[in-house]
Amino acid sequence: MPAPLLECLIVQPIHEAGLRVLREAGITPRLASAFDMPTVAAEVGDAVAAITRNAGFNRAALEAAPKLRVIGNHGIGTDPVDVAYATELGVPVVNNPTANVISVAEHAIGLMLAVARRMFSADQATRARDFRWKFSNPQIELTGKTLGIIGYGTIGRETARMAAAAFGMRVLVYSPNAPDSALGNATRATTVEELLRASDVVSLHVKLSPETRNLLSAERLALLKPSAILINTARGAAVDEAALAEILRAGKIFGAGIDVFSTEPPPEGHPLLGAPNCVLAPHVGGSTEEALVRTATECAQQVVDVLAGRRPPNIVNPASWTHRRT
Repeated sequence: MPAPLLECLIVQPIHEAGLRVLREAGITPRLASAFDMPTVAAEVGDAVAAITRNAGFNRAALEAAPKLRVIGNHGIGTDPVDVAYATELGVPVVNNPTANVISVAEHAIGLMLAVARRMFSADQATRARDFRWKFSNPQIELTGKTLGIIGYGTIGRETARMAAAAFGMRVLVYSPNAPDSALGNATRATTVEELLRASDVVSLHVKLSPETRNLLSAERLALLKPSAILINTARGAAVDEAALAEILRAGKIFGAGIDVFSTEPPPEGHPLLGAPNCVLAPHVGGSTEEALVRTATECAQQVVDVLAGRRPPNIVNPASWTHRRT
């Protein structure tokens, strides 16, 4: 009898390098027609694996996948995946905690520069041949300023390293779980409020959890300096987006660089879409060619490992391994 067909549902497109890893292991990738969860639940069928990105994989999709044996999370954050239910079912969830670190950190630095120098407004002015623009649009330097990092994991640390090396920025950190040994030359802030008051640039690098949802509330955003820049390449729901738009319109901070939104794509009329000196990006922090190759291949290889009975290096829910589906 021919061997049964092993399929991996690809919820959102991944780099061809990752698809090649699957095919070479005898696993057929199948792209979902759309990445909303009702479509995923309808199309997962007999797939033994799934690879998702920021769309996640919810309970309904898991309930519709009786043969699913592993979920590959393309990236670091797994909050859109129902990890608890996957654990209950014996479905390991794997992720990539380091594959896109350089890419996201560089993006955070790029957003800082774009906001500080008003690059996109300057581009529009130049195309309109408006060289008077520079007389009415103040810009600021990053060199020597204080960078506040909220969340000092791998991406937060790399962002801090780049900022210090390139611009001599002083680094202030709020991260209760980071050991003192990880701080290096950075200084620890004891509260979020302390960090917000002291920082010229604030960069968010937290996972989304009940503790970090709305971490930067309207009350906390009000503590930022009038000259401050806020960067978010982590999770949109960590910031009160309406409050941020309001303080940008009121000129109460210098600007913001936002790569992530609480709902993606943001709905029409989202307050940040029309906010001044707010540079927006469609969740592309980890989307350099190099990062996409690393993330896709590492994610796919871990899927292959689980299906072959090998324990992969990055299991988000290790409790699932002892009673995993086979």
